[in-house]
Amino acid sequence: MEFRRLGRSGLNVSEISYGNWITHGSQVEDEQAQSCIKAALDAGITTFDTADTYANTAAETVLGKGLKGLRRESLEIFTKVYWPTGPKGPNDSGLSRKHIMESAHASLKRLGTDYVDLYQAHRFDRTVPLEETMLTFADLVRQGKVLYVGVSEWTAEQITQGAALARELKVPFISNQPQYNMLWRVIEPQVVPASEREGLSQIVWSPIAQGVLTGKYKPGQPFPAGSRATDEKGGANFVQRFLNDEVLERVTKLEPLAAEAGLSLAQLAVAWVLQNPNVASAIIGASRPEQVHENVKAAGVKLEPELLQAIDEVLDGVIERDATLTRSP
Repeated sequence: MEFRRLGRSGLNVSEISYGNWITHGSQVEDEQAQSCIKAALDAGITTFDTADTYANTAAETVLGKGLKGLRRESLEIFTKVYWPTGPKGPNDSGLSRKHIMESAHASLKRLGTDYVDLYQAHRFDRTVPLEETMLTFADLVRQGKVLYVGVSEWTAEQITQGAALARELKVPFISNQPQYNMLWRVIEPQVVPASEREGLSQIVWSPIAQGVLTGKYKPGQPFPAGSRATDEKGGANFVQRFLNDEVLERVTKLEPLAAEAGLSLAQLAVAWVLQNPNVASAIIGASRPEQVHENVKAAGVKLEPELLQAIDEVLDGVIERDATLTRSP
């Protein structure tokens, strides 16, 4: 496993991190989830990402169970706040002081830890003064319950505004967590330049485009049983945008490029996002331990410029680069 610094901080994270969105507490049974967490640890992954809203808090509980008994100082545990949990009352979502404080304490309890290494604003909240949100994050840092602060899916303008306040409060932003892969590059025009300017790294989710970039979905053929596209618990909703024949046909044309590089399609996709110098870590999920063992081999891989150009040529016409698609509710 290789490691990178997160933003301008002193925090090192594993190039491949393990996340449990959709899977733990929902798509994958607990015993299988624990096997996947163990596989991640065995592969050298030290960075684990979750959120209170995943499986309506169950994912945090599953992760806490999987990491119990390990040396806490050897792990980087990340979680997030914004989306509603519980009965969805008037203060059960957003970035108000009340919701952030209550969510942070509940997350710590579920994760079985006294602190999280990174606490992330899962989205930007236009209904709450940014000063209130940032002051609350600063208080959590000074209380020792949060070590670093980050965001997820914020626009370049929002990152710039938040980073300015964070600096004033002496708790600088160090990361943004966006969707990013060969097909979805909306952060490149604005978010990445703003992040580089403000000292943030990207921790990217969906590097394999919900499984589409593994090549398991074939144009004109039924979706494989048990795949994300057949998950009625919510997974199918997120992968739909990539499931059209034009995209799938282009993905099949990546297979010889991956083979020439000595990689599987999944490994090529994960390695691709790590070629971006502003990316500190690529989050992988898994429903089976074998998926962890395969994808983690992308760590430390260097892709030649000629290969990167060939990938762009194959996917030209199906790549999404519209910066306006980075937006909060």
